[in-house]
Amino acid sequence: MSLRPGAMALLAAVAALGCRNAESGSSSDCTQCGTVVIAATGEPSAIVPPLVMETVGRDVGDLIYERLADLSPGGAPVDTAAFRPRLASRWERIDSLDLRFHIRPGASWHDGRPVTAEDVVFSFGVYADSMVDAQARSYVANRIAVVAEDSATVRMHFAAPSAEQLYDATYHVRIIPRHVWSAIPRAGWAADTAGAHLIGSGPYRFAGWQRGQALTLVADSASPRPPAIRRIIWRFTSDPDAALNLVLSHEADLLEQVGAPANALRVAADTMYRAVKYPAAVFGFLAFRLADTTARPHAVLGDAGVRRALAAATDRLTLARSLLGPDTRVPNGPMSQLLWIADSTRAGVFDTAAAARMLDSAGWLLPAGRAVRERAGQRLRFDILVPATSTTRRNMAVALQEAWRRIGADVMVTTADGPVFQQRLANGRFDAYIGAYLDEPSARGLVDQWTRAGWGQLNYGRYGNVAFDSLLGRAGAEASAPRARAIYQEAMDTLNADAPAIFLYSLTNTAAVHRRLRNVSIDPFSWLATLPSWSVDPANRLPRDITP
Repeated sequence: MSLRPGAMALLAAVAALGCRNAESGSSSDCTQCGTVVIAATGEPSAIVPPLVMETVGRDVGDLIYERLADLSPGGAPVDTAAFRPRLASRWERIDSLDLRFHIRPGASWHDGRPVTAEDVVFSFGVYADSMVDAQARSYVANRIAVVAEDSATVRMHFAAPSAEQLYDATYHVRIIPRHVWSAIPRAGWAADTAGAHLIGSGPYRFAGWQRGQALTLVADSASPRPPAIRRIIWRFTSDPDAALNLVLSHEADLLEQVGAPANALRVAADTMYRAVKYPAAVFGFLAFRLADTTARPHAVLGDAGVRRALAAATDRLTLARSLLGPDTRVPNGPMSQLLWIADSTRAGVFDTAAAARMLDSAGWLLPAGRAVRERAGQRLRFDILVPATSTTRRNMAVALQEAWRRIGADVMVTTADGPVFQQRLANGRFDAYIGAYLDEPSARGLVDQWTRAGWGQLNYGRYGNVAFDSLLGRAGAEASAPRARAIYQEAMDTLNADAPAIFLYSLTNTAAVHRRLRNVSIDPFSWLATLPSWSVDPANRLPRDITP
């Protein structure tokens, strides 16, 4: 794939900045070399953390800006021992509603100004501001009040006790410089494209952005632990195939997700790359509409016996792996592999004979000579709604249609464009739909997705069980990770017994990684978070690695 002129000029400029011996291929004067080129699908609208809407923007911002503390990969948000110092060097609990954080001694912004407690107070105020409308606003506004106790110490007061207070204080908010942004009206932040304003305290600093083509970061030499890789370039592409082609043409070193299993084989066949598998934060499901907005049960799917039978007649593991690859897992409930309460060993059993018996017991009988079951004149018929943009979900729906035909269900598959799909979900104009959710480390998303509190939000099927809601509340308040996990599993058992949905898959991603990169590990919640600790094998440097 040929480079566009602008992108070629950018890479040529990188090479021109090489060490004295770069022309001969020697790198003896380059003690810290390395340029990593990342193939990205799409371009971020912003990289200032409270304005970020896309994962690419988050990836860039997480290398420029810092949280007060980081949750260790795989750590439980209720486990205070799972958090590592970042911009805060330490913290302590004052009482059940208050925490105190101490800023890292010597912490400074990329322009040399010190990071202060006022920057932290300012940042939390920005995230809570409805005008900025940060994605994490609901976690901050009216929940956390922050005050500066001195120039390097802040106190956070929480509106209510919670086992996840440390998580709430650190995970969603990246600290931004007050001296840069306080003088700029917040209504104009989204339109502000000045590179001079993109100042953080993290391991990399902003170097340039060629809109529509590439964005560059360089290592901050003043960082407490200067990264070994000195330069990162994101190459923006219009679609996943174009991003993959950048890798296969050796113009990029990294790709977060190669896509279909066939693409993973193409990457693995290239001797310059490794196909690195890691668990994704995505899970997919088929949810049923149990009732309408007047609480009237669905004529077919309002019957728990029908839903349980459909679940038993679904060979989820075969379905998931045939469409999404051999490393795909089947979750025990509404969770990805990454959610700390996940337990894939408890998934339901595939048994079509049992499914038929369940339908018989529920009164859904198969009249002689007919293919569709009936009960009291009502045929066992319903529709599956899928987004037109997802071939995988459509293929899943067609496979389910065939599987359920074998037990006497008449199932139709309907596709709808993205906006129409979402509108139909919001208005309850569906029988069943195939959807997917993206997890964060906390299990709190279960509330909006599957409890009565989520009616009108993400619980489109209007599932409601007082016992399930109560168990989630108890689990969320439990400070002990083992006890909380046990309560969450009890909640999952309760939900699965009601069968408001069939949980179809939990994804495993495959990243493309150039073989010259060393010490590579991937944090699934932010796949480039560990990049500052990566390095380039000196024996296998490329011309683009020879940077000053």
